[in-house]
Amino acid sequence: MGAKTTSYTVVGLGIIVSLIGWYIRGELGAGILGFGLAHIVLGLLDTARPSVK
Repeated sequence: MGAKTTSYTVVGLGIIVSLIGWYIRGELGAGILGFGLAHIVLGLLDTARPSVK
């Protein structure tokens, strides 16, 4: 798997986790939503990073 593929996989999982947190609501849902959003941001930042060969 390439570096970009891994980054997009992390973003995709972050979207799924964020949606789960959105539907749970409450403090637990807010924590899960934040965890998912952090994965989305970090995955997107990882795509911008130059890869080393």
